[in-house]
Amino acid sequence: MQAILALEDGRIFRGEGYGAKGECYGEVVFNTSLTGYQEIFTDPSYAGQIVILTNPQVGNYGTNNADNEANKPFIEGLVTREFSPVSSNWRSEQVADEYLERFQIPVISEIDTRALVRHLRKHGVMRGVISTIESNPDVLVAKARSLRKMDGTDLAKVVSTKSIYEWNEAHDLLPSEVKQVVEPRTKLHVVAYDYGIKRNILRMLMQEDCRVTVVPAETSAEDVLALNPDGIFLSNGPGDPDPLDYAQDGIRKLAGKKPIFGICLGHQLIGLALGGKTFKLKFGHHGGNHPVKQLNTGKVEITSQNHNYAVDPDSLNTNDVELTHINLNDHTLEGLRHKSMPIFSVQYHPEAAPGPHDSNYLFKDFRKLMEEWKG
Repeated sequence: MQAILALEDGRIFRGEGYGAKGECYGEVVFNTSLTGYQEIFTDPSYAGQIVILTNPQVGNYGTNNADNEANKPFIEGLVTREFSPVSSNWRSEQVADEYLERFQIPVISEIDTRALVRHLRKHGVMRGVISTIESNPDVLVAKARSLRKMDGTDLAKVVSTKSIYEWNEAHDLLPSEVKQVVEPRTKLHVVAYDYGIKRNILRMLMQEDCRVTVVPAETSAEDVLALNPDGIFLSNGPGDPDPLDYAQDGIRKLAGKKPIFGICLGHQLIGLALGGKTFKLKFGHHGGNHPVKQLNTGKVEITSQNHNYAVDPDSLNTNDVELTHINLNDHTLEGLRHKSMPIFSVQYHPEAAPGPHDSNYLFKDFRKLMEEWKG
């Protein structure tokens, strides 16, 4: 198939189509990770976005059910330099082309992804369309310009679970040093808000001997407290955090009542609930090699990131909030902790393990905080 990628500013890229035949629409972003494309496909934080993978070859190790971060892909479309029609890996169950076709995800390949990424780095992320059925680029550019912008869009309640459920799936491939518990510990109950939660976060909570109950994004603070949790987790998710008034109000009501740990969108929502502000980055942070510095120790973690918005550190009251982590590439805020209430969060994804275990301490810190609070 022939395919076209059209950006809202009129830039056109022509290539070959794979995956599903048709059109897709969304904000065009790029991810610099060298591996983990299936985890990227199935990360709910990519809802509403077309993803460019900067690694030249994609699909060469296939796909398998164990690597899904959700029960389906959430990317709107995929852009690659070379899309492998075959896979070679002992864990592969289906080639990536068939996998994306099954879930109706269009792919454009054989384009100059370097030129495309440089264009987005210079001009910022923008809306775009991938089509294998429309050959007139002017029509596609007009469609891109008509798309709703990400700013002000609440996608968390769109991707969230519709009902409460218990998570009880461990991961057989977790390393033995993560699995092992030296001494028997009391099982702690964590209620996790699903704004677009990734499965490996749930697995990491289980590795800390937590019983996990997952609740929809719009669940009230009163309903969460009625579940009698030892701690509350706020997940990652897509879209702009600012319009999620229900989440911010809930966090304010829960603050000081139970330990709270947030990741990515959860971090941004904590920042807003504590009186801060968020802003949109020019082209976001998407990749597995972002250096983040712990301000209290000076230690640097190699982190996985996927976000377009960040908390403005100058908007936070430093009498109440401690800034704990910063990004060494652009000095954006990567972590915070409340000075008097049991609340902390990070902007990056410790469960994704690019370090590979640089950030495991965060789940252990959450466990320790719950133990102390339970006391």
